[in-house]
Amino acid sequence: MGFFDKIKKGLTKTRDALANTLGNVFSGSEIDDDFYDELEESLILADMGVETAVKATEKLRRHIKENRITTAQEAKSALKDILVEMLSQGDTALNLSTKPSVVLVIGVNGVGKTTTIGKLAARLVNEGKKVMLVAADTFRAAAADQLEIWAQRSGALIVRQNEGADPASVVFDGIRSAKAKDVDVILIDTAGRLHNKQNLMNELAKISRITERELPDASRETLLVLDGTTGQNGLVQAKQFKEIAGVTSVALTKLDGTAKGGIVIAIADALQIPVKFVGVGEQIDDLMPFEAAPFVEALFS
Repeated sequence: MGFFDKIKKGLTKTRDALANTLGNVFSGSEIDDDFYDELEESLILADMGVETAVKATEKLRRHIKENRITTAQEAKSALKDILVEMLSQGDTALNLSTKPSVVLVIGVNGVGKTTTIGKLAARLVNEGKKVMLVAADTFRAAAADQLEIWAQRSGALIVRQNEGADPASVVFDGIRSAKAKDVDVILIDTAGRLHNKQNLMNELAKISRITERELPDASRETLLVLDGTTGQNGLVQAKQFKEIAGVTSVALTKLDGTAKGGIVIAIADALQIPVKFVGVGEQIDDLMPFEAAPFVEALFS
């Protein structure tokens, strides 16, 4: 099953929610002020957020005026193009241009961070890459155990220490091991605590310093994992993490379980950061590289 079919199936709840509102917006014959008000409200209900909904509606208003569009179907097509443009925030492929490359995976507990790392590892191994998992979330008892299971399932290597160990020390060991074993990609799991921002900043900064010192020329990604079902709370988390951790890309999980799939557009637009992966199910291959145009088409189809 390709990206479009999987994402279409995974976005069923969001699409149904949109259809109930957008269907009415685009079924009318007139493009007037009421049309724009209803459109804006529909986009907000799909969890695109007020700022993004207003921006998309205003862009459509200008496009319709400049191109003298008169029918709702032409307006709908133009809206799709606008949303694809808002989603297109740069390269959606991971930057894995060096050997090894480093992907630091961050996000609060419960968003599916460890599962995302496991699925990403499986994808990379299937592409022929040698992958090392580094269990730097040493504060949660089950985190390293979960990662070990995913290492076995995906065929990746793993470096871990005892619970409570210094995360930066685990990262140091992981990098040394990855160098010795000629690894292509290092995936680092980190603790997901936001209640104490300063501690989290210090911890991530320490990990970054170790990585920079040991692998100064390596390509690096900071991949933020967000739970799609949290809607606007996910956007708040994303803004906080961007501020403290220099996020370079986003993975959105659990989109199949929510009517709030529009949050993908809100995050890409508000943060100006590419969404690189979306999770649309429980299977190991249900973490998919993101594509803007099929995503928007699936929302409306």
